[in-house]
Amino acid sequence: MSKILVSYFSASGVTKRKASDLAKEVGGDLYEIVPKQIYTDDDLNWTNEHSRSSVEIKNKSFRPEIEDINIEMDDYDTIYVGFPIWWGIAPNVVKTFMDKVDLSNKKIITFCTSGGSGLEPATKDLQETYPNLNIENGRRL
Repeated sequence: MSKILVSYFSASGVTKRKASDLAKEVGGDLYEIVPKQIYTDDDLNWTNEHSRSSVEIKNKSFRPEIEDINIEMDDYDTIYVGFPIWWGIAPNVVKTFMDKVDLSNKKIITFCTSGGSGLEPATKDLQETYPNLNIENGRRL
C-alpha cells in the first residue's frame, strides 16, 4: 500500500478546506506550502496588473520563497499537489515547492480550486515545467 501526501497552497483558505477533505478521502497526510511572505488581499487583486500575484504570474521563472519544508518526501509514493488557479495555471509558489523537494519516482496528482478555470491547462503547464516527473491531471474541487 502506498503512502499518500496531500500538499497544497491556499491563499484565502478555500484550497486548505478542500485539501483537508481530500486528505481524509484518500487517507493521506496533509502538508501546507507556506510562502515566507503571506499574500494579502491587495497582493491577490487580480484586477490590478501591479499586484504581487499579477506580477509574479507573468514571470514563469520567479519562485517566491517558502517556509522550510519539514516533510520527509521519501515516505510517500503518491503526492497530491493542490492550488488555486491563477490566470489559468498554478501559482509560482507551488513551483517553488516542487523545485525544492525530490518528486522523482512519485505519482503526482494535481487538484485545484477555481471560480471558473479548468485544471487541465494548469496541469499541462506543470508537465511542461517538469517534463521528467509523472504528473497526472486530478480534479477541480
